[in-house]
Amino acid sequence: MRDVLPHVRRWYAEGERFAIATVIDTFRSAPRQPGAAMAVSGAGVAVGSVSGGCVESDVYAVAQEVIRTGRPAVRRYGVSDDDVFTIGLTCGGVVEVLLEPIDAVSFAEFEAVTDAVDSGRPVAVATVVTEGDRLGRRLVVRPEGVTGSLGDPGLDAAVVEDAVAMLDNGSTAIREYGAQGECRGTDVAVFVQALTPPPRMFVFGAIDFAAAVARVGKFLGYHVTVCDARGVFATRLRFPEADEIVVDWPHRFLAGVLGSIDSRTALCVLTHDPKFDVPLLELALRTDAGYIGAMGSRRTHEDRLARLRAAGVTEEELARLTSPTGLDLGARTPEETAISIAAEIIATRSAASARPLSTTTGRIHAPV
Repeated sequence: MRDVLPHVRRWYAEGERFAIATVIDTFRSAPRQPGAAMAVSGAGVAVGSVSGGCVESDVYAVAQEVIRTGRPAVRRYGVSDDDVFTIGLTCGGVVEVLLEPIDAVSFAEFEAVTDAVDSGRPVAVATVVTEGDRLGRRLVVRPEGVTGSLGDPGLDAAVVEDAVAMLDNGSTAIREYGAQGECRGTDVAVFVQALTPPPRMFVFGAIDFAAAVARVGKFLGYHVTVCDARGVFATRLRFPEADEIVVDWPHRFLAGVLGSIDSRTALCVLTHDPKFDVPLLELALRTDAGYIGAMGSRRTHEDRLARLRAAGVTEEELARLTSPTGLDLGARTPEETAISIAAEIIATRSAASARPLSTTTGRIHAPV
């Protein structure tokens, strides 16, 4: 949704009907995950993607039919164990796509949903994806309430309960229920898309390398905050891509935002100055952050470890520290170093080997 958000907001405001195609399920090596979206305007403009380019032509054609008829559709593309390719999904995976017509009549809550996504407020959209009379029915779950219906009060209640839990953990998937919401039924399949705020990246140290890391972080979809105690360096001019620029001692700032740090958070410590690093890392290593990396030479790293041990940081906590930060790519420039760090963040997040794909076997796109 975020990839196509500026376009669909404008189309909706202009009052035209358009279509959104959303990946709702994948099998094997499908290139995009559930939630990936492509939108097609009434004038035929296409934005976004639901695959690596393999099936977009057919999705575009179906989207135009959905716009014309006003009826949603579900399409499956790829290859199964028993069938040959249907529409050129050459990666060998299978992807299911929901195509929905969107306008003020068919989706009155759409503006509220896009406003929530745009402002970073959590919202979940649950849509029936089982063929039949209920296909395309939806309800919207927000902290302030629930709107819409899937056609049965019991089903609505069961889906709302699941959607709230999925918002908590940021998951998006299909859930199956009985006709009245029975948890063991399989009569109705509902795609629950949890549109949670983007993950956070905190970059400490307003140096040239930090500027490159901030740019890559934004490119990867992070909400990027740059923090440095030196106001002369922590400026909008030096960090135009950052969402926030904070002038404060890093450990003091981090202590004030602990509630926003979760397993999706990346903490990049680039100051390589003990008076900043040690109190910051002492606190950071006791958070739930999924990635904690610190820049510096191997000598700096050993000195840093000694200081952290002296400050009472345990070996288990130190094991969470990635230092020197980044993968061994031979990086020298700030931009190359930022790519090295970003690659390590991605590999850590997905528990991947970070080895060249040419040296590995099995599926390329691991299940999430």
